[in-house]
Amino acid sequence: MGERLKVGIVGGTGMVGQRFVQLLDQHPWFEVTGIAASAKSAGKTYEESVQGRWKMATPIPEAVKSIVVQDAAKVEEVTADVDFVFCAVDMKKAEIQALEEAYAKTGTPVISNNSAHRWTPDVPMVIPEVNPQHIEVIAAQRKRLGTSTGFIAVKPNCSIQSYVPALNALLDFEPNTVVASTYQAISGAGKNFTDWPDMLDNVIPYIGGEEEKSEQEPLRIWGHVDGGQIVKASSPLITTQCIRVPVTDGHLATVFVSFKNKPSKDEIIGRWRGFQGRPQELGLPSAPKQFITYFQEENRPQTKLDRDIEHGMGVSVGRLREDSLYDYKFVGLSHNTLRGAAGGAVLIAELLKAEGYIQAK
Repeated sequence: MGERLKVGIVGGTGMVGQRFVQLLDQHPWFEVTGIAASAKSAGKTYEESVQGRWKMATPIPEAVKSIVVQDAAKVEEVTADVDFVFCAVDMKKAEIQALEEAYAKTGTPVISNNSAHRWTPDVPMVIPEVNPQHIEVIAAQRKRLGTSTGFIAVKPNCSIQSYVPALNALLDFEPNTVVASTYQAISGAGKNFTDWPDMLDNVIPYIGGEEEKSEQEPLRIWGHVDGGQIVKASSPLITTQCIRVPVTDGHLATVFVSFKNKPSKDEIIGRWRGFQGRPQELGLPSAPKQFITYFQEENRPQTKLDRDIEHGMGVSVGRLREDSLYDYKFVGLSHNTLRGAAGGAVLIAELLKAEGYIQAK
């Protein structure tokens, strides 16, 4: 691939930003050369800015310790010496939309971990194995923003990746009704047990906005590009409940599904085990070799045992059974801060690089 592309991380001091830093250490295609955060962190070295709040299990990579954190609001300065940026900031929706568009208008691609642009009609929201074709909408977005090289691409909600890939492999059978309950780790709220002692020995049956996202975002992912925008799919009908559980990482889903054309159990398992997407075809560095792993054991997948499958980039499913109300039920699991957040965004960037959308400035 030649020289590595220069990457900036906007929001690099938060939990997801830290995960970006960790994942990009020694990345074969990308090198972190800039980190930006709020004004209160600006001017400090990265090591100083995360002192006492580094949440990763591995140490701060040596290559970024001495990088001086920039003010994320100073867009021209942050983009001056990077080829593209990852964005994971904690701001109001309108502020994030304005910030990300400002970055894109400098000619800098923005790969966003935020939800602010997930419903912007010409912004692709991508699970690379599922809807890579949506990136073609970038041409229309560039025209709107007045740039030939900048754009915004976003990753979807973390919890839906525990069940959308499994359902996507079965789209030929036309699923029409889906009931999903997700059991979500505390890292999805940017917390650990030290930050959130109330979660010990506890379950909270509400996560703000999560059920709406879980019911609607899959339909956008399964939509199509028409006239320079993404038109969401009209089916299946999805209803969800989203629950916070005392787990560090990993979102687990219990799923019930009915089909217009009911497949056999063997057909479903065969589709899951044989599913390959564009990242596998391209051999992208972060792509799992086996995207969906099916467990025959009755007690798998388990969050603690299986969230790190394929370096946290694989999805695992199990307990496929016929159901008395629906056609089938099963359990799905994905790692929320790897596949569901920073790792999924890195994979999007790799796809966009491989397809020619991200290049050296």
